[in-house]
Amino acid sequence: MDWRDDAIVLSTRKLGENSVRLSVLTRDYGRYAGMVRGATSKSMRGTLEPGNEVRVGWSARLAEHLGQFRCELTGAHVADILLSPGPLMALSSACAMLEVTLPEREAHSSLYHGTVALLSALKSDQWLAAYIRWEVGLLDALGYALQFDRCAATDATEDLCFVSPKSGRAVSEAAGAAYRDRLLLLPAFLAGQRATQSNRETDLYDQCRQGLKLTGFFIHRDIFEVKGVKPVAARDRLVSHVWRLHDMVEK
Repeated sequence: MDWRDDAIVLSTRKLGENSVRLSVLTRDYGRYAGMVRGATSKSMRGTLEPGNEVRVGWSARLAEHLGQFRCELTGAHVADILLSPGPLMALSSACAMLEVTLPEREAHSSLYHGTVALLSALKSDQWLAAYIRWEVGLLDALGYALQFDRCAATDATEDLCFVSPKSGRAVSEAAGAAYRDRLLLLPAFLAGQRATQSNRETDLYDQCRQGLKLTGFFIHRDIFEVKGVKPVAARDRLVSHVWRLHDMVEK
C-alpha cells in the first residue's frame, strides 16, 4: 500500500550508515513513521530538519510495517530562524511535544494546519504568543479543551482574568477575586482582550509567562501525568529562555 501527503518533520533517528527513521505529522494521516534511505546524501542535506515542511510518499507491503518514505522539501523553516534562539526553541518544543503526545496514525488535520500557521508566525515578533496559542490548540486536539470566551461562574464575557484549574474555563475578576490564590492567571491576549496594564515590553513578557504557566499546568497534569510521559526537555528550555528574557527586559 502507499499514499502521498504534505507533512511536517518531527524527528529523525539514525538507522545504519545512510538511513534514518523519520517521524512526521501529516495533514491526512496523523503522526507517521517510516525509513528514509540515503538520508545523509548531499541531495537530502537540510531536508529532514525538525520543523521543515515536506511532501512525503509512504509505501509498505503491509499497513502494519514501518514502510519507507520518499521526501521532497517544500518549506525550509529552520533556515529562516536559525539565528533567532527564541523562535528556534519554540519550533523544537512544538516538534517534540507532537512527537511524544500524539498517537501514531490518527488524523489531526486541525492540529496540522495550526502547526503550519505556527511555522509562519515564528518569523514574526509575535512568535511567543503564537506558540502559546498553539499549545492551547494541542490541548484541544487531545481532548482537553480550555474555554476562555466567558466566565464559568457568571457567563460574563468581560474582565476575564482567571482560569479554573478544575474545569479549564475562564473566570471573571469579580467572580474570582475571593479565590484568586486557587486560580490560574489568564493573560489578556488569550482572552481576546486588550492588556489592562501598559503595553510596555515587560507587560508582553509578563503575559507570555502567565500563558506558559497556564498551558504548562494542564499539559503536565492532563497529558504528561495521565500518559506517563516525561516532561519534554525542549519545552523546559523554552520556558527557561522566556524567563531569562523577562529578567533582561526588566533590567
